[in-house]
Amino acid sequence: MNELNQLLLGLDYKTNFDEHDFYLSKSNENAFNMVNRWPDWDKKILNISGEKFSGKSHLANIFRLKSKAFLIKGDKIHNSIFKSLKLYESIIIDDFESCKEEEILYSIFNLIDQDSKYLLINSLKPINEIKFNLPDLNSRVKNCIYVEIENPDDELLFAILLKNFSDRQIKIEKKIINFIISRIDRSYRKIDEFIYKIDELSLKKKKPINLKTIKEIL
Repeated sequence: MNELNQLLLGLDYKTNFDEHDFYLSKSNENAFNMVNRWPDWDKKILNISGEKFSGKSHLANIFRLKSKAFLIKGDKIHNSIFKSLKLYESIIIDDFESCKEEEILYSIFNLIDQDSKYLLINSLKPINEIKFNLPDLNSRVKNCIYVEIENPDDELLFAILLKNFSDRQIKIEKKIINFIISRIDRSYRKIDEFIYKIDELSLKKKKPINLKTIKEIL
């Protein structure tokens, strides 16, 4: 394991984060390296996919700071954004699946191509696996670089747990963290649910966090 201060990282649950706060592991290094390769991409569009809480928004913010990109959430996409998009060399669409405006998405892809811009798309699954009603959009999403954030390995899982316990001022022994790692589901969503239950017991029920409690939650 790395030193404690290297393990105290920021992930999706923080609103402001930069490259120094990102904890790198085998699970996310491909996505991290691709963001840092910008603008030396083989294609103009990069799609990073992964579960909620996997760090996609953190990577988007690293890219935003690096490229001075315009960031927009999928559910905020509408026709009036094109005036803004024209002003930026790089664009980020976060929470891609929340956008239902297929015609506008298709126009954004065309804009990237015509004006030689860059586009980073964050999604829960690779966008070429999404079935759109618009045939032309199905064709467009195939012309991307695809990188997936994998389920967390032991090192990243240790860092996530340690960060969350530290943020919540929950004191817990390293051997208990290792016990959790050996038994918890390798899913960012499940990890978040587990941490929420720990937090609930610690704050609301004033119950001590010991091995017995951990076993009950797991």
